Amino acid sequence: MSRRTVSSILACVLLVLLFATAAFLPVPFVAMSPGPTINVLGDSGGQPIVRVQGHKTFTAGGQLRLVTVAVTSPQERLSLGQAMFAWFDGTRALYPRDVIYPPQQSVQDVEQEGTVQMVSSQDTAIAAALNELGYKLKVQTEVLAVTKGAAADGLLQARDKILAVNGTNVTQAADVSKAVQQVPVGGKARFTVLRNGQTKHVTVVTRPSPTNPHHGMVGIVVGEGYDFPFQVSVNISDKISGPSAGLIFSLAVLDTLTPGSLTHGNDVAGTGTMAPNGTVGAIGGIQQKIVGAADAGAKIFLVPPPNCSAALGADVKKGEIRLVKAPTLHSAVSSIEAWDKNHDAPLPKCG
Repeated sequence: MSRRTVSSILACVLLVLLFATAAFLPVPFVAMSPGPTINVLGDSGGQPIVRVQGHKTFTAGGQLRLVTVAVTSPQERLSLGQAMFAWFDGTRALYPRDVIYPPQQSVQDVEQEGTVQMVSSQDTAIAAALNELGYKLKVQTEVLAVTKGAAADGLLQARDKILAVNGTNVTQAADVSKAVQQVPVGGKARFTVLRNGQTKHVTVVTRPSPTNPHHGMVGIVVGEGYDFPFQVSVNISDKISGPSAGLIFSLAVLDTLTPGSLTHGNDVAGTGTMAPNGTVGAIGGIQQKIVGAADAGAKIFLVPPPNCSAALGADVKKGEIRLVKAPTLHSAVSSIEAWDKNHDAPLPKCG
């Protein structure tokens, strides 16, 4: 065997080893793929996902599907090989890691942000549904999340309506921060809250803020909540987070509170954030959500207007699922009702 042949073989072996090694190197991207869907009109753990107390409810047929995406977790690192596989898979997408997980955020920060968004989106979705039914709701300040291991952990709870702190009435979220900051580190912050319709008094001993040890904190995130005329809740696994299920939550609450079936036995999916006035907002991962809905058997998909152009690029067969533009909750209801009567009815469309 000549020296040139030996050199060529060695070079090929080294090249193969180089590519094999590179394939396992981490890259600064995350992959997004279609996740599971959940029929919000169904049950979870033997209980209805939409639960109502204090108002008559109606059993609805059909399905209203919440759609999800599976994203590389904050703890995982995508390899070059995995990234290349996702790149060539039409049902998946790659995003720069810093876009999904900002480097200044810890894993706990990311998880808490998702929890806050989910709690807020559920309450806002309920408010939008009740507004659509003609109710006038009073805005209240509520606990959206309690930081694990913080002073308030085990004392205050998500969805506690904060009425007062140390005797000072609370009318907006800023009032809570102002009142707590007036309590010295190690002092007592006395909260008056409304929990499950009952007034409770909760005392929390403040701890030093990590950014300013001279300021006390209790470890809660507060925001807008609503004084509902009766109890309505949407019970979804805490593994699902974010605000994008708002539209489907609102539709499910409407369907539960009104006679008859909104879907008339059909399988409807959709996505979109929800504002209290019923406006539907943009979300992420629209193409993956459409693929997931189609795989689950949905025949119609409600799309937020800002996501329409991207939705048209979803990797689904022509005619497999109908994309319907849904600018508002009212529009979504009208489209579903028209489609129930005639699957070929003209509806607001993307493109």
